[in-house]
Amino acid sequence: MASRRCSRTGCGASAIATLTYVYADSTAVLGPLALAAEPHCYDLCSAHAERLTAPRGWEVVRLQPEAYEHRQSHDDLLALADAVREAARPAPEPVREPVAAGPVTGSGPGRRGHLRVLRD
Repeated sequence: MASRRCSRTGCGASAIATLTYVYADSTAVLGPLALAAEPHCYDLCSAHAERLTAPRGWEVVRLQPEAYEHRQSHDDLLALADAVREAARPAPEPVREPVAAGPVTGSGPGRRGHLRVLRD
């Protein structure tokens, strides 16, 4: 597997970190090198990762520098697989209230399943 190179123009150093922008929060997140290259992320070498600045008004979130050197272990991959399996499980069926067969009677508000009947 070939190592990825820094995304900065003219830099040929090996990438050690991945930069991602969260535009909705005006945040730049610099973390460990992603497992795969993503089109909207930037891989940076150690020199460019250390010198990274964000536009005025933006926040830079840096994960621990030692995390840049971290490679995923077998336990990390198992935890990720468990999380994916959990997310793929169907949601439990919601508990439904019994629905009255006839019209709602009485002077107060009535309830039919998720619908609410309000009287004048």
